[in-house]
Amino acid sequence: MYGTRGSSRRRRIIRFEFLAGACGATALGIVTLIHDAGGWTVLGAWLVGIGANYIQLALEAQRLSRPGALDAELAGLELRRELRAAGRAQVWIALPFAICVAAFAAGGS
Repeated sequence: MYGTRGSSRRRRIIRFEFLAGACGATALGIVTLIHDAGGWTVLGAWLVGIGANYIQLALEAQRLSRPGALDAELAGLELRRELRAAGRAQVWIALPFAICVAAFAAGGS
């Protein structure tokens, strides 16, 4: 959410992306599961799991959007290294419910 500049516009765009991912993937997954055209159940279940990951990301983005929350989270961190680590960690979004499980294990929402 911070990037190299940390603008409020960037934060709004990212929150919108997470919300769109949550709604879009979940809705498409549900539609696929309901219609089950040609045995696409696995794809539908995968999309619902991806949507659940995006729901968790949207909730975290909303939490970090509160005044001072993101700055407190980033205090003392080297931003360039954290951005690289975040880029590598994005692969976890593709594993259904992975981010939800990680957030639950960490005591998050």
